[in-house]
Amino acid sequence: MPNSATQTPPASQSNAKINASQRIPVVQIATPSAKIHVREQKGVFQRLRQHSNTLLIALFFLLPFINYQGRQAILFDVTEQQFFFFNLTLWPQDFTVLAWFFMAAAFALFFVTVYWGRVWCGFLCPQTAWTFIYMWIEANIEGNHHHRAALDKAPWSISKLRKRLTKHALWIVFALLTGCGFISYFMPARELYMDIFTASSGFWTGAWVWFFAICTYLNAGWMREMMCLHCCPYSRFQAVMFDANTKTVSYDAARGESRGPRKRAQKTELGDCVDCNLCVDVCPTGIDIRNGLQYECINCGACVDACNQTMEKFGYAPNLISFTSENALKSQPQASVFSLKGLGYASALLIMISLIIIDLSQLSHIQLNVIRDRQTLYREVGVDRVENSYQLKIRNKTQQAAVYQIAVRSNKTPSLTIVTDTVVQINPGEQLDYPVTVSGRRSERVDDTSQQTLQFSVTQINSVANSTPVEPENQVTQQSRFFWP
Repeated sequence: MPNSATQTPPASQSNAKINASQRIPVVQIATPSAKIHVREQKGVFQRLRQHSNTLLIALFFLLPFINYQGRQAILFDVTEQQFFFFNLTLWPQDFTVLAWFFMAAAFALFFVTVYWGRVWCGFLCPQTAWTFIYMWIEANIEGNHHHRAALDKAPWSISKLRKRLTKHALWIVFALLTGCGFISYFMPARELYMDIFTASSGFWTGAWVWFFAICTYLNAGWMREMMCLHCCPYSRFQAVMFDANTKTVSYDAARGESRGPRKRAQKTELGDCVDCNLCVDVCPTGIDIRNGLQYECINCGACVDACNQTMEKFGYAPNLISFTSENALKSQPQASVFSLKGLGYASALLIMISLIIIDLSQLSHIQLNVIRDRQTLYREVGVDRVENSYQLKIRNKTQQAAVYQIAVRSNKTPSLTIVTDTVVQINPGEQLDYPVTVSGRRSERVDDTSQQTLQFSVTQINSVANSTPVEPENQVTQQSRFFWP
Protein backbone atom coordinates (compact mmCIF):
# COMPACT_ATOMS: atom_id res chain seq x y z
CA MET A 1 0.00 0.00 0.00
CA PRO A 2 1.54 3.35 -0.94
CA ASN A 3 2.68 5.73 1.75
CA SER A 4 0.13 8.45 2.53
CA ALA A 5 2.87 11.07 2.40
CA THR A 6 3.33 10.41 -1.30
CA GLN A 7 -0.32 10.39 -2.24
CA THR A 8 -1.46 13.18 -4.56
CA PRO A 9 -4.45 15.29 -3.58
CA PRO A 10 -7.76 14.73 -5.35
CA ALA A 11 -8.21 16.36 -8.73
CA SER A 12 -10.80 18.80 -7.41
CA GLN A 13 -8.45 20.03 -4.68
CA SER A 14 -5.52 20.28 -7.11
CA ASN A 15 -7.53 22.24 -9.66
CA ALA A 16 -8.79 24.60 -6.99
CA LYS A 17 -5.26 25.71 -6.30
CA ILE A 18 -4.64 26.68 -9.87
CA ASN A 19 -5.73 30.14 -10.84
CA ALA A 20 -7.38 30.55 -14.22
CA SER A 21 -4.65 32.98 -15.27
CA GLN A 22 -2.03 30.29 -14.67
CA ARG A 23 -3.45 27.74 -17.05
CA ILE A 24 -0.91 26.19 -19.36
CA PRO A 25 -2.25 25.13 -22.77
CA VAL A 26 -1.84 21.46 -23.52
CA VAL A 27 -0.03 20.76 -26.77
CA GLN A 28 -1.56 17.82 -28.57
CA ILE A 29 0.70 16.34 -31.19
CA ALA A 30 -0.95 14.16 -33.79
CA THR A 31 0.63 10.84 -34.49
CA PRO A 32 2.15 10.38 -37.97
CA SER A 33 -0.60 7.86 -38.83
CA ALA A 34 -3.47 10.15 -37.77
CA LYS A 35 -5.40 11.50 -40.73
CA ILE A 36 -6.32 15.16 -40.60
CA HIS A 37 -9.92 15.87 -41.59
CA VAL A 38 -9.88 19.58 -42.28
CA ARG A 39 -13.05 21.49 -41.45
CA GLU A 40 -14.43 23.58 -44.30
CA GLN A 41 -14.05 27.29 -43.67
CA LYS A 42 -15.23 30.45 -45.40
CA GLY A 43 -13.94 33.97 -45.01
CA VAL A 44 -11.88 36.75 -46.51
CA PHE A 45 -8.59 34.89 -46.66
CA GLN A 46 -10.19 31.68 -47.88
CA ARG A 47 -11.85 33.55 -50.75
CA LEU A 48 -8.50 35.12 -51.58
CA ARG A 49 -6.82 31.70 -51.49
CA GLN A 50 -9.54 30.13 -53.65
CA HIS A 51 -9.29 32.89 -56.26
CA SER A 52 -5.48 32.74 -56.39
CA ASN A 53 -5.49 28.93 -56.58
CA THR A 54 -8.15 28.98 -59.30
CA LEU A 55 -6.09 31.46 -61.32
CA LEU A 56 -2.94 29.37 -60.82
CA ILE A 57 -4.58 26.11 -61.93
CA ALA A 58 -6.32 27.78 -64.89
CA LEU A 59 -3.03 29.27 -66.11
CA PHE A 60 -1.27 25.94 -65.64
CA PHE A 61 -3.72 24.10 -67.90
CA LEU A 62 -4.47 26.86 -70.45
CA LEU A 63 -1.03 28.36 -71.20
CA PRO A 64 0.11 25.42 -73.40
CA PHE A 65 -2.97 25.89 -75.61
CA ILE A 66 -2.04 29.46 -76.55
CA ASN A 67 -0.68 29.65 -80.09
CA TYR A 68 1.65 32.29 -81.46
CA GLN A 69 2.45 32.60 -85.16
CA GLY A 70 1.27 29.07 -85.86
CA ARG A 71 3.26 27.49 -83.02
CA GLN A 72 2.59 26.68 -79.38
CA ALA A 73 3.52 29.91 -77.58
CA ILE A 74 5.28 28.28 -74.59
CA LEU A 75 7.11 25.05 -75.35
CA PHE A 76 10.25 23.35 -74.06
CA ASP A 77 11.11 21.29 -77.14
CA VAL A 78 13.52 18.74 -75.67
CA THR A 79 13.93 16.89 -78.98
CA GLU A 80 15.00 20.02 -80.87
CA GLN A 81 16.71 21.52 -77.79
CA GLN A 82 14.74 24.76 -78.06
CA PHE A 83 12.62 26.78 -75.64
CA PHE A 84 9.88 28.82 -77.31
CA PHE A 85 8.34 31.71 -75.40
CA PHE A 86 6.10 33.60 -77.81
CA ASN A 87 8.54 35.34 -80.23
CA LEU A 88 11.63 34.44 -78.15
CA THR A 89 13.61 31.27 -78.85
CA LEU A 90 16.26 30.08 -76.43
CA TRP A 91 18.85 27.45 -77.26
CA PRO A 92 21.01 25.51 -74.79
CA GLN A 93 23.75 28.15 -74.96
CA ASP A 94 21.15 30.80 -74.05
CA PHE A 95 19.86 29.01 -70.96
CA THR A 96 21.76 31.36 -68.65
CA VAL A 97 18.70 33.58 -69.09
CA LEU A 98 16.55 30.86 -67.50
CA ALA A 99 19.12 30.47 -64.71
CA TRP A 100 18.90 34.20 -63.92
CA PHE A 101 15.11 33.98 -64.08
CA PHE A 102 14.89 31.17 -61.51
CA MET A 103 17.38 32.93 -59.26
CA ALA A 104 15.33 36.13 -59.53
CA ALA A 105 12.19 34.16 -58.60
CA ALA A 106 13.99 32.73 -55.55
CA PHE A 107 15.14 36.14 -54.33
CA ALA A 108 11.65 37.56 -54.94
CA LEU A 109 10.27 34.78 -52.73
CA PHE A 110 12.85 35.55 -50.04
CA PHE A 111 12.05 39.27 -50.23
CA VAL A 112 8.32 38.65 -49.75
CA THR A 113 9.05 36.22 -46.90
CA VAL A 114 10.92 38.91 -44.96
CA TYR A 115 7.75 41.03 -44.80
CA TRP A 116 4.85 38.56 -45.15
CA GLY A 117 6.17 35.17 -44.06
CA ARG A 118 4.99 32.08 -45.93
CA VAL A 119 2.22 33.69 -47.98
CA TRP A 120 3.58 31.78 -51.00
CA CYS A 121 2.82 28.50 -49.26
CA GLY A 122 -0.68 29.52 -48.26
CA PHE A 123 -1.88 31.22 -51.42
CA LEU A 124 0.26 30.30 -54.46
CA CYS A 125 2.12 27.04 -53.80
CA PRO A 126 1.03 24.31 -56.29
CA GLN A 127 1.11 21.70 -53.50
CA THR A 128 -1.42 23.76 -51.52
CA ALA A 129 -3.59 24.41 -54.57
CA TRP A 130 -3.75 20.77 -55.62
CA THR A 131 -4.26 19.57 -52.03
CA PHE A 132 -7.29 21.84 -51.59
CA ILE A 133 -8.68 20.64 -54.94
CA TYR A 134 -8.42 17.03 -53.74
CA MET A 135 -9.97 17.96 -50.39
CA TRP A 136 -12.84 19.69 -52.24
CA ILE A 137 -13.48 16.52 -54.28
CA GLU A 138 -13.37 14.44 -51.10
CA ALA A 139 -15.80 16.74 -49.27
CA ASN A 140 -18.31 16.68 -52.14
CA ILE A 141 -18.36 12.88 -52.17
CA GLU A 142 -17.89 11.86 -48.53
CA GLY A 143 -19.38 14.88 -46.75
CA ASN A 144 -18.00 17.32 -44.21
CA HIS A 145 -15.14 16.61 -41.80
CA HIS A 146 -17.44 14.86 -39.28
CA HIS A 147 -18.86 12.59 -41.97
CA ARG A 148 -15.38 11.79 -43.32
CA ALA A 149 -14.07 10.90 -39.86
CA ALA A 150 -17.11 8.72 -39.24
CA LEU A 151 -16.69 7.04 -42.63
CA ASP A 152 -13.10 6.14 -41.77
CA LYS A 153 -14.24 4.38 -38.59
CA ALA A 154 -17.28 2.73 -40.18
CA PRO A 155 -17.07 -0.92 -41.33
CA TRP A 156 -16.87 -1.60 -45.01
CA SER A 157 -20.22 -1.53 -46.80
CA ILE A 158 -21.57 -1.01 -50.29
CA SER A 159 -22.07 2.71 -49.58
CA LYS A 160 -18.55 3.18 -48.22
CA LEU A 161 -17.02 1.23 -51.11
CA ARG A 162 -18.98 3.30 -53.63
CA LYS A 163 -17.87 6.60 -52.10
CA ARG A 164 -14.24 5.54 -51.90
CA LEU A 165 -14.14 4.23 -55.46
CA THR A 166 -15.79 7.40 -56.78
CA LYS A 167 -13.38 9.62 -54.85
CA HIS A 168 -10.25 7.80 -55.97
CA ALA A 169 -11.50 7.57 -59.57
CA LEU A 170 -11.92 11.37 -59.68
CA TRP A 171 -8.54 11.81 -57.98
CA ILE A 172 -6.91 9.65 -60.65
CA VAL A 173 -8.66 11.51 -63.49
CA PHE A 174 -7.51 14.87 -62.13
CA ALA A 175 -4.02 13.47 -61.57
CA LEU A 176 -3.93 12.28 -65.18
CA LEU A 177 -5.04 15.73 -66.36
CA THR A 178 -2.26 17.23 -64.24
CA GLY A 179 0.29 14.86 -65.78
CA CYS A 180 -0.88 15.87 -69.26
CA GLY A 181 -0.80 19.53 -68.25
CA PHE A 182 2.82 19.29 -67.11
CA ILE A 183 4.08 17.31 -70.11
CA SER A 184 2.20 19.65 -72.49
CA TYR A 185 4.91 22.23 -71.76
CA PHE A 186 7.38 19.80 -73.37
CA MET A 187 5.22 18.40 -76.18
CA PRO A 188 2.47 19.90 -78.38
CA ALA A 189 -0.51 20.08 -76.04
CA ARG A 190 -3.37 19.29 -78.41
CA GLU A 191 -1.75 16.14 -79.78
CA LEU A 192 -0.69 15.04 -76.29
CA TYR A 193 -4.18 15.12 -74.73
CA MET A 194 -5.62 13.34 -77.75
CA ASP A 195 -2.96 10.62 -77.68
CA ILE A 196 -3.23 10.04 -73.92
CA PHE A 197 -7.01 9.80 -73.72
CA THR A 198 -7.22 7.61 -76.84
CA ALA A 199 -4.39 5.35 -75.57
CA SER A 200 -2.38 5.97 -78.74
CA SER A 201 0.67 7.72 -77.28
CA GLY A 202 4.20 6.39 -77.45
CA PHE A 203 5.71 4.47 -74.55
CA TRP A 204 7.89 7.25 -73.15
CA THR A 205 5.22 9.91 -73.55
CA GLY A 206 2.71 7.79 -71.66
CA ALA A 207 5.32 6.82 -69.05
CA TRP A 208 6.16 10.45 -68.23
CA VAL A 209 2.50 11.49 -68.09
CA TRP A 210 1.64 8.64 -65.73
CA PHE A 211 4.74 9.31 -63.64
CA PHE A 212 3.59 12.85 -62.87
CA ALA A 213 0.00 11.66 -62.51
CA ILE A 214 1.04 9.16 -59.84
CA CYS A 215 3.13 11.83 -58.09
CA THR A 216 0.12 14.17 -58.04
CA TYR A 217 -2.19 11.43 -56.78
CA LEU A 218 0.16 10.53 -53.93
CA ASN A 219 1.15 14.08 -52.99
CA ALA A 220 -2.27 15.73 -53.03
CA GLY A 221 -4.40 12.72 -52.18
CA TRP A 222 -2.40 10.80 -49.58
CA MET A 223 0.61 12.77 -48.33
CA ARG A 224 -0.92 16.26 -48.27
CA GLU A 225 0.41 17.99 -45.13
CA MET A 226 3.32 15.51 -44.96
CA MET A 227 4.83 17.25 -47.99
CA CYS A 228 4.79 20.55 -46.07
CA LEU A 229 5.91 19.04 -42.76
CA HIS A 230 8.67 16.68 -43.91
CA CYS A 231 9.55 17.13 -47.60
CA CYS A 232 9.47 20.85 -48.38
CA PRO A 233 12.86 22.48 -47.67
CA TYR A 234 11.31 25.95 -47.59
CA SER A 235 9.61 25.26 -44.26
CA ARG A 236 12.98 24.38 -42.73
CA PHE A 237 14.96 27.48 -43.60
CA GLN A 238 12.15 30.06 -43.66
CA ALA A 239 12.84 31.11 -40.06
CA VAL A 240 16.21 32.62 -40.97
CA MET A 241 14.34 35.21 -43.08
CA PHE A 242 11.92 36.20 -40.33
CA ASP A 243 12.46 39.06 -37.92
CA ALA A 244 10.34 40.83 -35.31
CA ASN A 245 8.55 42.83 -38.04
CA THR A 246 7.59 39.89 -40.28
CA LYS A 247 3.83 39.56 -40.57
CA THR A 248 2.77 35.97 -39.92
CA VAL A 249 -0.40 34.31 -38.70
CA SER A 250 -0.13 34.87 -34.93
CA TYR A 251 -2.26 34.45 -31.83
CA ASP A 252 -2.53 37.36 -29.38
CA ALA A 253 -1.91 35.46 -26.14
CA ALA A 254 -2.05 38.58 -23.97
CA ARG A 255 -5.61 39.16 -25.11
CA GLY A 256 -6.74 35.56 -25.46
CA GLU A 257 -5.44 33.96 -22.25
CA SER A 258 -6.62 32.55 -20.05
CA ARG A 259 -8.82 30.77 -22.52
CA GLY A 260 -11.96 28.89 -21.66
CA PRO A 261 -15.50 28.13 -22.85
CA ARG A 262 -18.38 30.41 -21.90
CA LYS A 263 -21.87 31.33 -23.03
CA ARG A 264 -22.56 34.29 -25.24
CA ALA A 265 -22.98 37.60 -23.41
CA GLN A 266 -21.66 35.95 -20.24
CA LYS A 267 -19.41 38.15 -18.14
CA THR A 268 -16.13 36.43 -17.31
CA GLU A 269 -12.61 37.19 -16.26
CA LEU A 270 -11.25 34.81 -18.88
CA GLY A 271 -9.49 36.01 -22.00
CA ASP A 272 -11.21 36.41 -25.37
CA CYS A 273 -10.32 32.89 -26.56
CA VAL A 274 -13.42 30.73 -26.02
CA ASP A 275 -11.40 27.54 -26.63
CA CYS A 276 -13.71 26.45 -29.46
CA ASN A 277 -10.78 24.69 -31.17
CA LEU A 278 -11.97 25.83 -34.60
CA CYS A 279 -8.50 27.21 -35.38
CA VAL A 280 -7.17 23.65 -35.11
CA ASP A 281 -10.07 22.05 -37.00
CA VAL A 282 -9.60 24.28 -40.07
CA CYS A 283 -5.79 24.07 -40.19
CA PRO A 284 -4.60 22.00 -43.19
CA THR A 285 -1.46 20.93 -41.29
CA GLY A 286 -3.30 20.19 -38.03
CA ILE A 287 -1.41 22.60 -35.74
CA ASP A 288 -2.65 24.81 -32.92
CA ILE A 289 -1.60 28.38 -33.70
CA ARG A 290 -2.17 29.29 -30.05
CA ASN A 291 1.04 27.44 -29.21
CA GLY A 292 3.07 30.10 -31.01
CA LEU A 293 4.89 30.34 -34.32
CA GLN A 294 5.55 26.88 -35.80
CA TYR A 295 7.33 25.86 -38.99
CA GLU A 296 4.30 23.77 -40.00
CA CYS A 297 2.15 26.90 -40.43
CA ILE A 298 1.68 27.74 -44.12
CA ASN A 299 0.00 31.14 -43.51
CA CYS A 300 -3.18 30.19 -45.35
CA GLY A 301 -5.27 32.31 -42.97
CA ALA A 302 -7.94 29.64 -42.36
CA CYS A 303 -7.59 29.99 -38.59
CA VAL A 304 -7.88 33.79 -38.93
CA ASP A 305 -11.24 33.46 -40.72
CA ALA A 306 -12.50 30.86 -38.23
CA CYS A 307 -11.49 32.90 -35.19
CA ASN A 308 -12.95 36.13 -36.57
CA GLN A 309 -16.30 34.40 -37.11
CA THR A 310 -16.26 33.23 -33.50
CA MET A 311 -15.27 36.67 -32.21
CA GLU A 312 -18.19 38.18 -34.14
CA LYS A 313 -20.66 35.72 -32.59
CA PHE A 314 -19.45 36.54 -29.08
CA GLY A 315 -19.34 40.29 -29.72
CA TYR A 316 -15.56 40.50 -29.26
CA ALA A 317 -13.11 42.53 -31.30
CA PRO A 318 -11.76 40.71 -34.38
CA ASN A 319 -8.19 39.61 -35.07
CA LEU A 320 -7.48 37.61 -31.95
CA ILE A 321 -5.63 35.54 -34.58
CA SER A 322 -4.35 37.72 -37.41
CA PHE A 323 -1.55 38.49 -39.82
CA THR A 324 0.67 40.54 -37.54
CA SER A 325 4.25 40.86 -36.35
CA GLU A 326 5.97 40.12 -33.06
CA ASN A 327 6.59 43.81 -32.42
CA ALA A 328 2.93 44.63 -33.07
CA LEU A 329 1.81 42.00 -30.56
CA LYS A 330 4.14 43.48 -27.96
CA SER A 331 2.98 47.03 -28.83
CA GLN A 332 6.53 47.94 -29.73
CA PRO A 333 7.35 50.41 -32.52
CA GLN A 334 7.85 48.92 -35.95
CA ALA A 335 11.32 49.13 -37.40
CA SER A 336 12.00 50.81 -40.72
CA VAL A 337 10.28 49.22 -43.69
CA PHE A 338 13.65 48.94 -45.40
CA SER A 339 15.35 46.44 -43.12
CA LEU A 340 18.88 45.31 -43.81
CA LYS A 341 17.69 41.84 -44.70
CA GLY A 342 14.97 43.15 -47.00
CA LEU A 343 17.38 45.52 -48.73
CA GLY A 344 19.80 42.64 -49.27
CA TYR A 345 17.20 40.46 -50.97
CA ALA A 346 15.89 43.44 -52.96
CA SER A 347 19.41 44.24 -54.18
CA ALA A 348 19.98 40.62 -55.22
CA LEU A 349 16.62 40.63 -57.04
CA LEU A 350 17.50 43.81 -58.93
CA ILE A 351 20.87 42.33 -59.91
CA MET A 352 19.19 39.20 -61.29
CA ILE A 353 16.65 41.28 -63.23
CA SER A 354 19.48 43.40 -64.64
CA LEU A 355 21.34 40.28 -65.77
CA ILE A 356 18.18 39.00 -67.48
CA ILE A 357 17.78 42.30 -69.35
CA ILE A 358 21.47 42.36 -70.34
CA ASP A 359 21.40 38.76 -71.56
CA LEU A 360 18.22 39.33 -73.56
CA SER A 361 19.60 42.51 -75.12
CA GLN A 362 22.77 40.69 -76.19
CA LEU A 363 20.92 37.63 -77.43
CA SER A 364 21.94 36.85 -81.00
CA HIS A 365 19.46 35.44 -83.49
CA ILE A 366 22.26 33.87 -85.53
CA GLN A 367 24.76 31.22 -84.51
CA LEU A 368 28.00 30.84 -86.51
CA ASN A 369 30.75 28.27 -86.23
CA VAL A 370 33.67 28.26 -88.71
CA ILE A 371 35.65 25.06 -89.24
CA ARG A 372 38.75 25.00 -91.42
CA ASP A 373 39.58 22.17 -93.80
CA ARG A 374 42.16 20.25 -91.76
CA GLN A 375 43.36 18.01 -94.58
CA THR A 376 44.42 20.70 -97.05
CA LEU A 377 45.82 23.96 -95.65
CA TYR A 378 45.72 25.73 -99.02
CA ARG A 379 45.47 25.21 -102.78
CA GLU A 380 47.45 27.09 -105.41
CA VAL A 381 45.27 28.10 -108.36
CA GLY A 382 47.04 29.43 -111.42
CA VAL A 383 50.08 31.64 -110.97
CA ASP A 384 48.89 34.18 -108.43
CA ARG A 385 45.91 32.79 -106.50
CA VAL A 386 45.68 30.77 -103.26
CA GLU A 387 42.47 29.23 -101.93
CA ASN A 388 41.45 27.99 -98.46
CA SER A 389 38.35 25.89 -97.72
CA TYR A 390 36.04 26.31 -94.72
CA GLN A 391 32.86 24.76 -93.40
CA LEU A 392 30.37 27.30 -92.00
CA LYS A 393 27.70 26.09 -89.60
CA ILE A 394 25.00 28.76 -89.60
CA ARG A 395 21.92 28.38 -87.40
CA ASN A 396 18.76 30.45 -87.72
CA LYS A 397 17.68 30.89 -84.08
CA THR A 398 14.47 32.72 -84.92
CA GLN A 399 10.98 31.35 -85.57
CA GLN A 400 10.83 32.59 -89.19
CA ALA A 401 12.76 31.74 -92.34
CA ALA A 402 15.58 34.24 -92.95
CA VAL A 403 18.07 35.24 -95.66
CA TYR A 404 21.72 35.81 -94.75
CA GLN A 405 24.67 37.51 -96.41
CA ILE A 406 28.12 35.93 -95.88
CA ALA A 407 31.20 38.15 -96.04
CA VAL A 408 34.92 37.90 -95.29
CA ARG A 409 37.35 40.64 -94.31
CA SER A 410 41.08 40.93 -93.63
CA ASN A 411 43.13 43.99 -92.81
CA LYS A 412 46.30 42.59 -94.34
CA THR A 413 44.94 41.35 -97.66
CA PRO A 414 41.97 43.37 -98.92
CA SER A 415 41.56 41.16 -101.97
CA LEU A 416 40.36 38.10 -99.98
CA THR A 417 37.04 37.13 -101.50
CA ILE A 418 34.54 34.31 -101.24
CA VAL A 419 34.39 32.26 -104.41
CA THR A 420 31.09 30.48 -103.61
CA ASP A 421 27.62 32.05 -103.36
CA THR A 422 27.39 34.47 -100.44
CA VAL A 423 23.59 34.58 -99.96
CA VAL A 424 21.78 31.69 -98.24
CA GLN A 425 18.26 31.13 -96.95
CA ILE A 426 17.70 29.09 -93.77
CA ASN A 427 14.44 27.80 -92.32
CA PRO A 428 13.46 28.62 -88.71
CA GLY A 429 15.52 26.69 -86.16
CA GLU A 430 17.56 25.01 -88.90
CA GLN A 431 21.36 24.71 -88.98
CA LEU A 432 22.97 24.97 -92.42
CA ASP A 433 26.36 23.34 -93.09
CA TYR A 434 27.70 25.53 -95.86
CA PRO A 435 31.09 24.98 -97.57
CA VAL A 436 32.92 28.22 -98.41
CA THR A 437 36.06 28.82 -100.47
CA VAL A 438 38.11 31.98 -99.85
CA SER A 439 40.58 33.14 -102.50
CA GLY A 440 43.44 35.64 -102.25
CA ARG A 441 46.19 37.04 -104.52
CA ARG A 442 49.72 36.03 -103.53
CA SER A 443 51.06 39.26 -104.96
CA GLU A 444 49.06 41.25 -102.40
CA ARG A 445 50.55 39.60 -99.35
CA VAL A 446 51.76 42.24 -96.91
CA ASP A 447 54.44 40.09 -95.25
CA ASP A 448 56.01 36.65 -95.66
CA THR A 449 54.11 34.96 -92.82
CA SER A 450 52.48 31.67 -93.70
CA GLN A 451 49.11 32.61 -92.16
CA GLN A 452 46.98 35.59 -91.38
CA THR A 453 43.76 36.34 -89.51
CA LEU A 454 40.50 36.85 -91.33
CA GLN A 455 36.98 37.40 -90.11
CA PHE A 456 33.75 35.85 -91.37
CA SER A 457 30.50 37.73 -90.86
CA VAL A 458 26.92 36.56 -91.36
CA THR A 459 24.25 39.28 -91.58
CA GLN A 460 20.49 38.87 -91.91
CA ILE A 461 19.19 40.78 -94.94
CA ASN A 462 15.70 41.51 -96.22
CA SER A 463 15.76 39.25 -99.27
CA VAL A 464 17.98 37.82 -101.96
CA ALA A 465 17.31 40.88 -104.12
CA ASN A 466 17.59 43.39 -101.27
CA SER A 467 20.82 43.06 -99.30
CA THR A 468 19.92 45.78 -96.78
CA PRO A 469 20.42 44.42 -93.23
CA VAL A 470 17.17 43.82 -91.32
CA GLU A 471 18.65 45.12 -88.07
CA PRO A 472 22.23 46.15 -87.31
CA GLU A 473 22.43 43.75 -84.35
CA ASN A 474 21.36 40.76 -86.47
CA GLN A 475 24.96 40.01 -87.35
CA VAL A 476 27.49 37.56 -85.99
CA THR A 477 31.24 37.31 -86.67
CA GLN A 478 33.98 34.76 -86.05
CA GLN A 479 37.69 34.75 -86.75
CA SER A 480 39.71 32.07 -88.54
CA ARG A 481 43.07 31.64 -90.29
CA PHE A 482 44.07 31.93 -93.94
CA PHE A 483 47.18 29.97 -94.96
CA TRP A 484 49.69 30.94 -97.69
CA PRO A 485 52.40 28.79 -99.35
